[in-house]
Amino acid sequence: MQKSNKSRIGLLIQSQRSSKVGAVSKDTIHQEITDLRERDAALSKETAQLVAEGYSLEELDKHISLLHQYNDLRDTGQLLLGRLAVLRGVTTKDMYLEFDMELED
Repeated sequence: MQKSNKSRIGLLIQSQRSSKVGAVSKDTIHQEITDLRERDAALSKETAQLVAEGYSLEELDKHISLLHQYNDLRDTGQLLLGRLAVLRGVTTKDMYLEFDMELED
């Protein structure tokens, strides 16, 4: 499964980023490996369950991709709205009210 490999790589990178700079004990490394293996097993189990429910891996990948695109667009919109608020000398909340948008909690 390609997605599983991507997940493993992502988890490994995340693990490396979260590690402290400098010497790391062998016990810490072994624990991280154990944690990654457990996470991989959990993700594989979850994927198998979704496939058993009738979802295809391609459909799940597409859905995740669309969610990432949505989040990127929303973040860009938030950034632009914030910059426009600064230019106008008002708050972002004021901008939401002006454009009749729902405020996020």
